[in-house]
Amino acid sequence: MAKKVRNYNRRYPNEYNIFRTLFYMTFLHVVVIPFMKIFYNYTITGRENLPSRHKSGKYIYTANHVSIFDPPMVTMATYRPIAYMAKKELFQDGEKLSWLVKRLGAFAVDRTKPEIATFKTVRDILATSWSLGVFPQGGTRPYGKLENIKKGFVVIAKNAKADIVPVAIADFSGYPKLKPFTRQKVNLHIGKPISYKLPEDVIIYEWCKQISELAGYENCAPLPESYKINENQPA
Repeated sequence: MAKKVRNYNRRYPNEYNIFRTLFYMTFLHVVVIPFMKIFYNYTITGRENLPSRHKSGKYIYTANHVSIFDPPMVTMATYRPIAYMAKKELFQDGEKLSWLVKRLGAFAVDRTKPEIATFKTVRDILATSWSLGVFPQGGTRPYGKLENIKKGFVVIAKNAKADIVPVAIADFSGYPKLKPFTRQKVNLHIGKPISYKLPEDVIIYEWCKQISELAGYENCAPLPESYKINENQPA
């Protein structure tokens, strides 16, 4: 009998239990933070913009994408258990990171077409104490320009009624070098939450605006006709 292969595009609330949360946070403290302290000079700013802990589950953390280290870096910056959307190829047998990706709560997405399972998984994750992590660029773009942003993260936010927290990964100087006393550089900046109630084009523009300002990127997002700065909308 052929072995049944699980499709990780569908995950359920009971998978984000206290045991996975403990494993996740232990991995953060035992692996991620020591690794970053050894190999990187880094700073974290904007933690005052994070939602309070009792509201932390109903948010989507969205960052620019510069390297494979981005998910653990965003988690370190926000100090929240976050389930990341990841390309389905990472879940295939033989993929080096497959075992870890699955156990850290990530779920698979087909970047060529949306799936109902994705929306169901997002709904179930946000019903727990976990948050959601998305990289709107769709893949690593290690250069200082925001363009061709995928609007899927906005559709997901509106469907889930979850506000968006931008996280800018700035000044990333590259992967670790195995040389004594050599450390790379990266800075992590947490922006102000963006309401899911805003129009789609305004959300994309505001996300690009914050990431660009915090990371020193060129913002290629067009200014929406409906965008007006007033006291009820982020400046």
